[in-house]
Amino acid sequence: MPHAEGNGQRLYYEEHGSGEPLLLIMGLGADQLSWALQVPVWSKHFRTIAFDNRDVGQSTYADGPYDVADMAADALAVADSLELDSFHLVGASLGGAIAQEVALAAPDRVRTLTLCVSWAASGPWAVHLSRTWSASVRRQSREERVDDLMLRCLSERFYENPDQVQFVRDTMLENPHFQDVDGFVRQLDASSRHDTRDRVGSLSMPVHVIGAEYDVLVPVWKSRELAELIPDARLTVLAGTGHGVQIEQPEQFNAAVLDFLVAHSKTAAPA
Repeated sequence: MPHAEGNGQRLYYEEHGSGEPLLLIMGLGADQLSWALQVPVWSKHFRTIAFDNRDVGQSTYADGPYDVADMAADALAVADSLELDSFHLVGASLGGAIAQEVALAAPDRVRTLTLCVSWAASGPWAVHLSRTWSASVRRQSREERVDDLMLRCLSERFYENPDQVQFVRDTMLENPHFQDVDGFVRQLDASSRHDTRDRVGSLSMPVHVIGAEYDVLVPVWKSRELAELIPDARLTVLAGTGHGVQIEQPEQFNAAVLDFLVAHSKTAAPA
């Protein structure tokens, strides 16, 4: 199984397709399998690389707290291991926060930046959420953790189809690399300290911010704020979906991301 070694971590990754490199960063509590409905589509146009952040999936678990910037250094370690001089970058939720730090640390390497259901800065509210959510997670069974996360990430409309709810639930529970509680808590803690509000205005690569109309975990106003802070950023709000846009509306989400990427690619075929 392929792993990238760097920044003191051993990071599992998968590659699919060919063409200009596209690096994907997933969010809180999720591994690269969460891109399962995206990779087959995007890899028809790009060399698509999805990896597991530290503290999740098949990557190493940390032995103490860290910041989002440390997770960004992990992502750059994956890029270095694959000898990617530059790449398109897509991040979802916490992955979008990580992607912001990647773009700020290495702006010359990021061809385009796509930030999905993400935000510019946490604050006292996020710190309190981290504290209370962490305490709750430590008391929950595996099944309760999945149910709780699904309720936070999927919309009321999604729950109107019990078959798809059951499918997603079963898929999450059957993940052979289900995240340890401590890993979730450390990732959540890192997210609660994220703050790029005073720095993202310096980004000059093409940026696409994607929000979700019914997102209760990262409300759509946070996507709008993020887009306003970045000069010339494009904003797309997907209607009728919650935080888990890649699961709820994969066709619309895939097209929104791909159209932007292809428009700023020198070699990718039209979407």
